[in-house]
Order: sequence, then C-alpha cells, then structure tokens
Amino acid sequence: MKRIVSILFLSVWALAASAQGGGIPLLDRVEGHRVTFHYTYSLSRQGSEFTPVTDGDVTVEGNAYILEGLGLKVISNGITRWTQDEDAREVLVEKVEQEDLFTNPALFIGSYRRYMDRIRVNAAGTDSLDVTLTLDENTKARFQLQHIVYGVLQGKSDFSLDEKSLSEEEYVITDLR
Repeated sequence: MKRIVSILFLSVWALAASAQGGGIPLLDRVEGHRVTFHYTYSLSRQGSEFTPVTDGDVTVEGNAYILEGLGLKVISNGITRWTQDEDAREVLVEKVEQEDLFTNPALFIGSYRRYMDRIRVNAAGTDSLDVTLTLDENTKARFQLQHIVYGVLQGKSDFSLDEKSLSEEEYVITDLR
C-alpha cells in the first residue's frame, strides 16, 4: 500500500517540476488552493522504454490529500491516513509520520527545490505537465499530469474516512495508530 502513496508523492513532486531554475510556477500556485489532477505514472529501468505503472486522480489541500488509483483510495488529513481497498473490502488506518515524504506528499511542497537537479520537464501547459525524474542512475520515472485545477480551499472535512460508515460485516479495518 505504501507504493500507491509513493506514487502520490511522486505525482505531487512532478507537479512541482513544471519549470526549471529558481521557482516553479505550478507549485507556487498550490499554496492557498485545493488542487486536483489526473496522473499517469511510468517507469524506465536501464534505458528501456517507459512502462506504464498506474494512473489515477489526486486532490491536495495543504498537507491533506486523496488519491484514487490501482483500485485503492488513500485519504489523509495530515494526521491520519486511511487506505481503502474496495475490492478486498479492507481499510488500513495509520498515523502519518511527519518526516516521511513518501507517505505524506504534501510535505514535499515546501522542499521541492532540493530535487530540481533530477527533474526534466518534457512539456508543460496551463493545465498539464509531463516530467521525467531521475531516481537513480538506472531508474527514471515519468509523470504526465492532466487537467490540473486550482480551486478554493474547502477545509479538511473531505480528507478523513468515517470508519463507522463502513459495515464491520463487510470490511476488515486494521488500525495501526
């Protein structure tokens, strides 16, 4: 399940990579907005063609996010993270670790400049972005973001899961907090 959250982190990372150099206009616009986008994530190992890994939809507001992809829905209010697998009828509840950028992508927004030397912008539009990120000498990740929308802040009430709304007979809820 952490892989899907890592994909979200990298998607927000890709959103940050809309420009080279000092500032990043798409990322600079994130603060003070609820941002939604559709992403496609691909990997290339040792110079091979990019192989699609997943795609999905993301909503980010402050340090809270919702990610839907690979049959999972990940919801985080910045304190607690719920990973819901509808097919398996399971929910994993975890405490968000503040220092872990891979499980809380909103933390990346404040530190994106540290990674600029590993990001190549392939294309950028007013509501789309295509970037390649070098993870290591043998692995590159490609993020294609589409339909990026900056909306008004709506508060964090959408970024939690009411566990009581899920039937105990239908769902297995594992609480690791």
